[in-house]
Amino acid sequence: MAFLIYAAAGFLSGLLGGMGMGGGTILIPALTLFCGVNQHVAQVTNLISFLPMAVFSLSVHKKQGLIKTRGLASLIIPAVITSVLGGLVALILPARVLGRLFGAFLVALAIHGAIEAAASLKKGRG
Repeated sequence: MAFLIYAAAGFLSGLLGGMGMGGGTILIPALTLFCGVNQHVAQVTNLISFLPMAVFSLSVHKKQGLIKTRGLASLIIPAVITSVLGGLVALILPARVLGRLFGAFLVALAIHGAIEAAASLKKGRG
C-alpha cells in the first residue's frame, strides 16, 4: 500500500511541477503525513527530485530561446549561497520546527494564490 502512496505522490508532484507549481507542495506533505517519512528526509527527497526536472526544463527553455544569459550570474550566485545556507539551517532545525515552517509556507502560498485569483477575477470583470 505504501508503494501506491509513494507512486501517487511522485506522479502528482511531477504533474504539478510540470504545470509550473512547485511539486513539493504535494510531495512533502504526502511523504510526511501519509508515509510517515521524517520531515528532513521528505525535504531532501523533494530537492533531489527537483534536480532532473530543473535540468530538463532548462534544456527545453534554452531550445526555445527563452533563456536570457545577461545578468544570470547576479541571480545564480546569491541563489547558490542562500540555498546552501538554507540547507545548513534546515539540518540544525528539529523536524517539528521544519515541518511547521513548511506548513506556514504552504499557508502563505495559499493566501497569495487566493489574492492573485481574486485580483484576476476583479480585473476580468472591470
